[in-house]
Amino acid sequence: MSADYKLVPYGISDFEQVRKENKYLVDKTMYFEKMERAGNFLFLVRPRRFGKSLFLDMLESYYDIDQKDNFQELFKGLYVADHPTKEQGEFLVLHLDFSMVGSDLENLYENFSRYLSQRCLLFAKKYAAYYPEGFVEDMQREKTGMGMLNLIHGYSHELKLKLYLIVDEYDNFTNNVLNIKGQKAYHELTHGTGFYRDIFKLFKPTFARIIMLGVSPITLDDLTSGYNIALNMTMDSRFNQMLGFSEEEVRKMIRYYKEVGAIGEDKTEDDIIADMKPWYDNYCFAKDSFGVEPSMFNCDMVCYYMSTLIDKGKRPEELIDPNTMTDYGKMKRLIEIDQMDNKRLNIIHGIAENGFLYAHLVSHFPAERILEFSNFVSLLYYYGMLTIGGVRGASLKLIIPNNNVRMQYYQYLLDEYQTINDLPIPDLQTAYDGAALDGDWRPLIEFICKAYHDTTAVRQLIEGERNLQGFMNAYLTLTNYYQVAPEMEFSHGYCDFFLLPNYLTYPMVAHSYILELKYLKTDATEAEAEKQWTEAVEQIKTYAADKKLQSMLHGSTLHPIVIQIKGYDLVKYEEISS
Repeated sequence: MSADYKLVPYGISDFEQVRKENKYLVDKTMYFEKMERAGNFLFLVRPRRFGKSLFLDMLESYYDIDQKDNFQELFKGLYVADHPTKEQGEFLVLHLDFSMVGSDLENLYENFSRYLSQRCLLFAKKYAAYYPEGFVEDMQREKTGMGMLNLIHGYSHELKLKLYLIVDEYDNFTNNVLNIKGQKAYHELTHGTGFYRDIFKLFKPTFARIIMLGVSPITLDDLTSGYNIALNMTMDSRFNQMLGFSEEEVRKMIRYYKEVGAIGEDKTEDDIIADMKPWYDNYCFAKDSFGVEPSMFNCDMVCYYMSTLIDKGKRPEELIDPNTMTDYGKMKRLIEIDQMDNKRLNIIHGIAENGFLYAHLVSHFPAERILEFSNFVSLLYYYGMLTIGGVRGASLKLIIPNNNVRMQYYQYLLDEYQTINDLPIPDLQTAYDGAALDGDWRPLIEFICKAYHDTTAVRQLIEGERNLQGFMNAYLTLTNYYQVAPEMEFSHGYCDFFLLPNYLTYPMVAHSYILELKYLKTDATEAEAEKQWTEAVEQIKTYAADKKLQSMLHGSTLHPIVIQIKGYDLVKYEEISS
């Protein structure tokens, strides 16, 4: 193995560090010229952990007038080194990251003003040579961040200096206000004489170019009269692949690490892609890109997987980066603004149980209209909880992108179920041990079906076939032994659940399962129950004989199980022999 191969820049958003420490970098610099052509004032929303911060830091290094002499050293080998734009190295850059403001909402104005003051003063000291003598001292005499920004505006306008504003996490602390303090506190911040609104009024007249990135368009909509944005790049097909990795970019990365010997010969490129794809891939951000361009991988997740594979010689035990659970918490709070209503709850249930819905995406909407169907669904899209998976007339088919996101939906359902009926999860794990290691599946099915009975008995309104599917999904995914694939296609039909062993992490798992789940209403007759059971047996026999399924078992013993539930009672469950 080469001792000096490039390390994976997992969790690193400092472009200079990535380049000077010779870390692996996926080239996205070809988008600089596209951005320049698109407009001077740009806005982009992408889900968390999609490489936004590193991209913006790279952008700062490219346009910073103080980095002009370092351009070739920093960008050597990248697209832009051979295709520089006219404006490369021509700007004084102010880079703000509003996630640094903090979450102390009682002292938000003071914290924001202090942060802005610090950034403006650093800007003044860095670029003092471009301003008259005494500029830094004038800045230091200003008491507020707003005052400093005004001073930068006055001096720069007079001197005809070109300024570039980069804002990362533009909506971070406003989202915190919205999901913790509620609509009223948020409205005070972004409307009327709110200080955040006043800051936005200064941005456009001060800066020749502006790029702002965040995770939702809500705050921008509420500030548009203060900051008249020119181009929302979010659903523009020109920028669909700007953040995240395409499959070819991931394959190129894998090939590099295989060539330098950092990945063992026992793991092929196709094996690694097949392992990652169901968990990290399948994002599409533009209607015109669907079916035309490759879907995108979450780049943070890819780096998490690859760094573990290289460092430990094996893939991560937890395919979901534990750090994303903090993202789940933020998402959960945001969709529960001013308490969750049944309408939004039903949307979440519907998505979790069906895996998709049809809707129109809304490019921007104010916070007070977040409860409307299209706006709430659009918010889930912006957060990466849904993505474009098809077009149907004027509507878009919005789907759950991958297992990583699907697990977050199931976690949401689990949280809800647990508030109704708290279950002993360690007992469930014991049942999973028996099913996975010994083929003793009955205790597992009995445990989950009893949980379903006890939960729906408390709240009979959620009885029904769709809810049963969602319930089973949520509890079947509470193990790392299996990848749970709902609605998997076998023999031109769709099996309710396929429990595919995670053989790379748990080679000791000796048993796999396909489950056919049948639901009867409480008033169903014996004849109806018998007819349904006979049909289910024939279905699962067909699925079990599918060659594709057989090739996925990796030596494990397949158990085809039919489960019949009436109302919320388990009435029959058997393993079907071929």
